[in-house]
Amino acid sequence: MMRAAGIAALGILCSAAVALAQPGSGGPRPTTVPIDGGASLLLASGVALSLKKLRDRKKLRDSRPR
Repeated sequence: MMRAAGIAALGILCSAAVALAQPGSGGPRPTTVPIDGGASLLLASGVALSLKKLRDRKKLRDSRPR
């Protein structure tokens, strides 16, 4: 019984310290969306794949007998 009361008292003391804390600053204001490495790499790989598929399709069409 005393152990449970001690744990409850410790929990109340710890939560009181958190409740008295000051609010955070929120950090810096967000700037524009960064379009850097990841998005540009994804775009470049999509363009490269599209060009490869178009070349393969043209090569297949040109090699077909008429």
